[in-house]
Amino acid sequence: MPKVYLVGAGPGDPGLITVKGRECIATADVVVYDYLAAPALLRHARPDAELIYVGKKGGEHTLPQDEINRLLVAKATGDKVVTRLKGGDPFVFGRGGEEAEVLVDAGIPFEIVPGVTSAVAAPAYAGIPLSHRRLTSTIAFVTGHEEPGKESSGIDWSALATGIGTLVFFMGVKNLPTIVSELVSRGRAPETPVALVRWGTTPEQATVSGTLADIVARVQAAGLKAPAIIVVGEVVGLRERLRWFEDRPLFGRRIVVTRSREQASDLVRALSDLGADCLECPTIRVMPPDDPGPLDRAIDRLNDYDWIVFTSVNGVAGFFERLLARGRDVRALGHLRTAAIGPVTAERLKSFGLRSDLVPETFQAEAVVAAFARQELHGRRVLLPRAQEARAVLPEQLSAMGATVHEVAVYRTVPADPDAGALVERLAERPADLLTFTSSSTVKNFKTLLPPGVFEQVRRVPAACIGPITADTARELGFDVRIVAESFTIPGLCGAILTHYAGGGRRPS
Repeated sequence: MPKVYLVGAGPGDPGLITVKGRECIATADVVVYDYLAAPALLRHARPDAELIYVGKKGGEHTLPQDEINRLLVAKATGDKVVTRLKGGDPFVFGRGGEEAEVLVDAGIPFEIVPGVTSAVAAPAYAGIPLSHRRLTSTIAFVTGHEEPGKESSGIDWSALATGIGTLVFFMGVKNLPTIVSELVSRGRAPETPVALVRWGTTPEQATVSGTLADIVARVQAAGLKAPAIIVVGEVVGLRERLRWFEDRPLFGRRIVVTRSREQASDLVRALSDLGADCLECPTIRVMPPDDPGPLDRAIDRLNDYDWIVFTSVNGVAGFFERLLARGRDVRALGHLRTAAIGPVTAERLKSFGLRSDLVPETFQAEAVVAAFARQELHGRRVLLPRAQEARAVLPEQLSAMGATVHEVAVYRTVPADPDAGALVERLAERPADLLTFTSSSTVKNFKTLLPPGVFEQVRRVPAACIGPITADTARELGFDVRIVAESFTIPGLCGAILTHYAGGGRRPS
């Protein structure tokens, strides 16, 4: 049956979408979304879903509201499930009521899915509570931009000025002088604190504070433009004590993440939690090996081996995927001793019910060799499932220690096909502060996807690498490596980035 979900997308931080809102995106045949809806939310949509942008930016309408209404009816009439994704909450100055009325008139079933309104979220991320027991117990949400066709204002300025403790204005940046004038002329004290929060809850958040007496001049001096929320009231005075979002150590730093899309989430999440604005540019994809035959034959002859050594999470995943596909499980490895490079690989191995006997302290293959120096390897047979294009250091050294090493490819990395144009466009809007590389292949593929002229600019951006091997590759290809993690893990890389920016934490100029 056709249905339309009017969904509040929240204020900008994609983590603030409700569980039901995310489900509506994931099940929709059509997603109709606004300018203020976070682009990251569209990743929850089905691969075959139709995505239609109808945003309004600075008075420029991709589609007028009447046409948006007709679009919703037309798509739903075609027996499709439509999710109308609107910034903030659809019923708080989101014109959701108008769209719902149109659906009622057309006889189309609909549901309203409330969202986190920017009126609450933006001040909260700026450290401004809208209510406070010592300061105020009344709040009002007001449009700062009334319908142009109105003959007179529908706002009772006298009641707002003296009767409400905290005022929150939507879409009022252009009309800020009028708002200030109306409040002061109707009795609000000129020394009343005021704050404007632009792009609240996002890495682009910027806040300008002042009083009714000087806020217009402060905003003009800062060049602050829409979209922004205006907060008026004594609660604004708590900002300096309660601010948290803009004080995170990487706030305002634009960081490019080149890891594969499947593995980027942990790095993006860690950097975002520290305040960074992450631009995802997946440069590699993890694929099965060209020929799975050698791996299959090794699995069939597991009894011939004494050790199995895993060098990456991808190696563990690829091996067990094939093991299970051949009708076997972890019991087939019961007689083997296991080694894993790094704790993350060991944890992935444990998820399949297998505890590693040997976990070198670092990710480098050379460290595995050092760890094996304490083991008796002479005459032992070692199975090494790893990347198709892996370095030769490990098998050569294990062989030199007397082991018979059998390498089998369990996966290969191939260049991804990211939207390089979108990346270049975003970098043109504001350059990156840092590039991150987690393997040599991410470095090589990132350079390949950049047009020559763009590469000459981007290569001057400081780069952070997960280890010395990746760093060597980056330097050879012309990148400016400034950060090399001592612990070759995602937390180690984030720690190295934090150390590099120690004492920063403010938006770069």
